[in-house]
Amino acid sequence: MSTPPLASGPQGPSALRPLLDTVLHALDTGARARGGPLPAGGPGVVAARLRETVGEILPDQGDPHALHALVHAFAEGAADPAHPLCAAHLHCPPLAVATAADLAASALNPSLDSWDQAPAASELETMVAQTLAREIYETGQTATPDSLITTGGTESNQLALLLAREACGGTVRLVTGANAHHSLPRAAWLLGLPEPVVVPAPGGTLDPAGLDEALTHLPRPSLVAATAGTTDAGLIDPLPEIAARCAAHGARLHIDAAYGGGLLFSDQHRTRLTGLDTADTVTLDLHKLGWQPVAAGLLAVRDTRDLTALRHRADYLNAADDTEAGLPDLLGRSLRTTRRPDVLKLAVTLKTLGRRGLAALVDQVCARAREFAALVHDHPGLELHAPPAISTVLFRPAGATDATVAAVRRALLTDGRAVLGRARLDGRLWLKATLLNPATGPDDLAALLHLVAARRATLAEGHTPR
Repeated sequence: MSTPPLASGPQGPSALRPLLDTVLHALDTGARARGGPLPAGGPGVVAARLRETVGEILPDQGDPHALHALVHAFAEGAADPAHPLCAAHLHCPPLAVATAADLAASALNPSLDSWDQAPAASELETMVAQTLAREIYETGQTATPDSLITTGGTESNQLALLLAREACGGTVRLVTGANAHHSLPRAAWLLGLPEPVVVPAPGGTLDPAGLDEALTHLPRPSLVAATAGTTDAGLIDPLPEIAARCAAHGARLHIDAAYGGGLLFSDQHRTRLTGLDTADTVTLDLHKLGWQPVAAGLLAVRDTRDLTALRHRADYLNAADDTEAGLPDLLGRSLRTTRRPDVLKLAVTLKTLGRRGLAALVDQVCARAREFAALVHDHPGLELHAPPAISTVLFRPAGATDATVAAVRRALLTDGRAVLGRARLDGRLWLKATLLNPATGPDDLAALLHLVAARRATLAEGHTPR
């Protein structure tokens, strides 16, 4: 039996070319078979169809057509974030150039746990990490900003709590708003920290007066976690006021800007993040407002000395004499050992689009959200929660119960015709449209509202979704 071809090495390109044709064809046929943003039928139907198509996963005899069959099935059963009616989550359609770069990363397969596994990747990571840190911490604020590349907001938030714990002598009390991402209290639990203090978030943003009250009665040290772009509505906490309260009480500040951090690229919108550079640590996700394939997260630190807490020694990866001889020590850049070179797609995107190109994408999705909100506001059968803060719009059928709102969403999912999220705010359930597709147009927005209104009418008549 001949050895299957490898993705890299002298024969790599010639081995990959026909396989790429197969993958692209299967993606096309799978999407055509799906016909919409989501496969129709609901979980049971989708699972049964996939199992029937795939058959046995580990047969005795290999199947030479497996690549096409599985990619086709994968695409047919996918939620396609590039479809204009797929707008449920902070789940962006990735740029083609970033996806192509990801292929190169997969083919070469560097692992960023030692320099001899990733010579160029390690230097590229340093360049990208420092560049993005400087976007947050402008020159003059600090001479030593840096950032770590992570798998996303959850890992970044966990690292932020870990760094705070170590900087504060081994323990710290987390203080969050009621609007904070669920990964923050979970990270506190994982790290063995005390139960977090939760400050009210009236209207969806952390209340500075409530924060001041909480910090007044808490023994130091404390870590305040603010949010720049909530998952539910994209709201941004009053960062300058929160920073002032933290400074007054000697509290450390972390800002979870996983969603809103992408506004930094836009001259039109970056002022919404005023105060971001006062934080000790900042979470940023470029697989949201950065149009990257998952994963593409970062944790920025205002003072690179905080990262000394992550130093770790494993002789086979970063022996002391190797480090002294000039080989870069990568183990202190993550809690993970094996690390994929996600930096390549980031570098390619930043270099290809530049700040202006990224700003244009950010401005476009924010403008689409405002247009969509205006359509909702003018629709007699729909209710708008509030004007969008970034690119998320909350709305619901006028006069509907929460049960009806939930049923409308599930009916659309079962139909496979539109993908909307859900959010509970101000004591009511809302449909959530998170607009991250720059190609979405006015006709798409109108079609989405038509589907919601039509499904509401169908349910009101007593019909049940198939």
